[in-house]
Amino acid sequence: MSNLKMKEAALIYLDRSGGLQKFIDDCKFYNDSKQSYAVYRFSILINPSDIVELDAELGNYILHQPLKAAHVFQSVCFVAVKTLSLIGQLQTETQINIVLKLTHLPPLRSYSLDLCEFPLDYASQRFYMMQGIVIAMTTVTKYTQGARFLCSDEACPLSKGFEYIRVHVPGATESATVRNDFLCNLCSSSLQEDRKFRVLGDESVSKMNIGNEYKIIGIPTCVRTSQTAVCIEANSIISYNPEVPSGISDNFRYLLSLTSSSCWKFTAILANIFASQIVPPGTYNLLKLCLLMSLVQTSDRNKELKDCLDILIMTSDTLLVDRLLNFSIKLVPRGIRHPVSTEIFPTLSRNKYGTGAVSIQAGSALLAKGGICFIGDLASHKKDKLEQLQSVVESRSITVYIPGKKFGDDINQQMTFPVQCSFWSFVDMDSSSRRNMQKTNTLIGRMDCSLIPANLVEAFGLLINCNESSSSYPLISTVQHTLKKAINPEELLYVASKKFTTEDFEKLLAFAKNLNVEFSLEAERMIHGYYLASRRIRTDSISGSKLSASALKYLVSLAEAHARLNLRNRVLKEDVLIAALLFETSLTLKYGATVFCVAPNAVFPFELYNEEYLEQRDIYLNQCQQQLQQFIATYGPGTAIFTSDE
Repeated sequence: MSNLKMKEAALIYLDRSGGLQKFIDDCKFYNDSKQSYAVYRFSILINPSDIVELDAELGNYILHQPLKAAHVFQSVCFVAVKTLSLIGQLQTETQINIVLKLTHLPPLRSYSLDLCEFPLDYASQRFYMMQGIVIAMTTVTKYTQGARFLCSDEACPLSKGFEYIRVHVPGATESATVRNDFLCNLCSSSLQEDRKFRVLGDESVSKMNIGNEYKIIGIPTCVRTSQTAVCIEANSIISYNPEVPSGISDNFRYLLSLTSSSCWKFTAILANIFASQIVPPGTYNLLKLCLLMSLVQTSDRNKELKDCLDILIMTSDTLLVDRLLNFSIKLVPRGIRHPVSTEIFPTLSRNKYGTGAVSIQAGSALLAKGGICFIGDLASHKKDKLEQLQSVVESRSITVYIPGKKFGDDINQQMTFPVQCSFWSFVDMDSSSRRNMQKTNTLIGRMDCSLIPANLVEAFGLLINCNESSSSYPLISTVQHTLKKAINPEELLYVASKKFTTEDFEKLLAFAKNLNVEFSLEAERMIHGYYLASRRIRTDSISGSKLSASALKYLVSLAEAHARLNLRNRVLKEDVLIAALLFETSLTLKYGATVFCVAPNAVFPFELYNEEYLEQRDIYLNQCQQQLQQFIATYGPGTAIFTSDE
């Protein structure tokens, strides 16, 4: 009687939720189809809250014994088919395959699957919710949803009809559904598949993207403890987007109001006090500003990230730079520190679980989607990996070739993945190999970058020289900072560290990177003028222009980043100036100085002690802006006939 009551409740729920009408429409599709079906598959959307309110027993059955609950709906649907004559070919109830798809689960801890907990309860065969990033995927492979078998003895009554049906269940592999060693229960003869009734399917793999974050509702089927991985039959997939940031701290709001008269002071102070847990305020300001600008060009949303800011740092203090970059990537959700022992880009292996023959492992770059991939010292990577990195940085995509013969397929395949992250890396200028191959530079301002391939250096949007022996990187204050931190690691050494905490910076970056920015007409003209003028003066008859089309993209990204860091949604000419100074500094390190000559410390010409020094910096930057406008007027559009590529 309890079972009959649940069937009645299931029918009422289907009627009230619109599921019955959808079921009737699906039946019409099957009935009109010319294909022969052994199994008819129906997905039923279930709202647990609604069904528990309607019938608590059925709701509890769905949540905790979903496979048995599916049989309840199977019986109801079979009766509906026969009563309403929906599918003329249907003969037995077992030919109906019901898949329950839940809209959500109760927000209780017991319904969440946490891979950090032990033991993992995956044997109960009930629904769990798991949230995470797709770190690997198989190729799109058809699997058998259902198949019909017949007794090979024609005299046997079971050589006809639909008595032997195989249906894919959660966690089953292809071999569990279709095999050639099944025997007839009546006469023990071998069973043979009637192939014209085989039904193929293609589920979650075509709906999910590698590197994206999702919430999945499904039934866990097996666990691999060696790599802490879980295989899950995903009945429901919910695309996940983190919450929109609520705002910034009161201290940052107050600082923004104090510096509202200038377009440069707020970001200068941010760079000055940033990462005071790692370096003392006032040191590495140029690098810290670039890191902050790269961080605000990340994205929390599952959308294409076009405006990446890659940074390559030349330094002789790799330990401090490494710590600074490690600290910075933790401020965004997708900050990935690439372990040298693993792969940056996708790799292939044999899939041990599921139906696919090939498993594609994401690699650090795809896992950092929308964020930062910090790959450490470039010298720690082999030549072939550096060549691959160069190709990816230039094209923003990676193609994986899948040899068919190696993985049991007839044809070769290839899959292309967009690489939507910024790359950070550094080069040790004091390494032994560097000292042995050092060359003399003939061009003013140019650095010797012969330790790494020249094309790779050019591929990075920003090249930064962190030389702590200069006035911008006072060695004594850094040594004092290191000693104090060694004595008391948890102590906040500076007033800025107490007023502007790491959490405050996290909120600021989360707010800034979600701002939608647009260019003012004045800024747009200036950035295009600088780009064209720079192409013209850095073009020769032998090698052509040293500025590719991607240079304009980096300039735009830099200007947008400075506007976002100022918490503005409009890019001004002052933002373009910072972008031009940073980019020109990078070009000088790569190719040497030109007529638009900028100092190595052009963005931070003074140590920022107080308001007076900030005012002096503003005066200096205004002079730089006039020089930039004069440079554009002299060498930019309208001064001569454009070359064909311009």
